[in-house]
Amino acid sequence: MLSKRDTQLATAAAECVSRTHEALAEYLREGQTLAEVDAFVARTLTRLNCTSCFLGYKVRGHPPFPSHSCLSLNACVVHGTHDMHSEPLKEGDLFSIDIGVRHQGWIGDAAWTYLIKTGDDTARALMRSGRESLRVGIDAMQPGRPLIDWARAVQQCVEKQHGFFLVRGLGGHGYGRTLHAPPFVSNVVPSYPGEWQEAWKLFQPGMLIAVEPMIAVSTTEIVSSGTAWPIFTADASRSVHYEADVLITPEGPVNLTHALFALPETVG
Repeated sequence: MLSKRDTQLATAAAECVSRTHEALAEYLREGQTLAEVDAFVARTLTRLNCTSCFLGYKVRGHPPFPSHSCLSLNACVVHGTHDMHSEPLKEGDLFSIDIGVRHQGWIGDAAWTYLIKTGDDTARALMRSGRESLRVGIDAMQPGRPLIDWARAVQQCVEKQHGFFLVRGLGGHGYGRTLHAPPFVSNVVPSYPGEWQEAWKLFQPGMLIAVEPMIAVSTTEIVSSGTAWPIFTADASRSVHYEADVLITPEGPVNLTHALFALPETVG
């Protein structure tokens, strides 16, 4: 279990992420570049007495992450950077922004997807599947139940009810004083023995877990250059990314970033 003080600090870090997204929802406009958006994120984090826990993040085989936030556009599923391209945002773009902060020694980490101005029915349905799967998945994160309950709920929502595709090989994670910690939380149930070894690990009071459905229109497969950060859908179909910070308590899951559900669907 987390102490009362640690719970307060984890909650405060998550609130910084929510406030950054609220500021972004007011700021985002057609015609902005990814570099301009990332600079706005940097200014907002400074105002909130935070630092980015993404900037300079290192993974073997990759250069240090170059941006304050992950800026993933259309076919880019996750880990988009401010320097991927210089073209400005345009009407109809699906723009997923992942914000990770360090605040008073604790991490907050949550993503949301925005539609620039207006979009087609597929874009709106894709976003709806992301929001709804996040909501029902969190409801399934009950203490004493296995992690696979999250995947069952999310996969049923996205693939059975909405007809879209959860990308494979990516998922959520524990966090706290560090950005990534056990357990790994898959968005899909394992299809063969040993695929997800923590599937039957139990949700326990005191766990902090960042859960994050990543959904594509028409594929489960992803590609990258191998040494660059951005990850794309294999068929170049559009994608969305939603992520929440969840604290497991004896009474059930608490979404520390619940304010994100009040964000507008369209911006700019």
